Amino acid sequence: MADEKNVKTTAAEVKEAAAEKVEKAVKETKKVAKAAAEKTTKTAAKAKTTAKAATAKAKTAADKTAAKAKTAAKKVVESKSAVFVEFNGKQVAALDVLEAAKADYKANNKGAVKSVKVYIKPEDNAAYYVVNDKVDGKVDL
Repeated sequence: MADEKNVKTTAAEVKEAAAEKVEKAVKETKKVAKAAAEKTTKTAAKAKTTAKAATAKAKTAADKTAAKAKTAAKKVVESKSAVFVEFNGKQVAALDVLEAAKADYKANNKGAVKSVKVYIKPEDNAAYYVVNDKVDGKVDL
């Protein structure tokens, strides 16, 4: 009977030791799983940040390219088109008169320029303008 008691005690000890090992293995598995999840989360966050940066960089590059194309197109149009008024041996570019009228308006008034009408009068050596169908002025040629 003593042997039977020892066997029961030993079986209980083995069972307890096995339960401890299983509990330890479960804790270790949870620890490894948690570390893997944290690593995955950090990797995903880093990938998201990298993707945002790449998107922003691509957008900036596209905006710059569009601006350059727009500027180049404007230069082509401006460089190939010109209107001149000639009188008394003097030549004036119509675009220069238009820009002078806008500059004069901005120097003397507040508000945006929505429309400009320019009337060049060679005999007065002047150009008269009307901005936004309200404000008028004069620039010398």
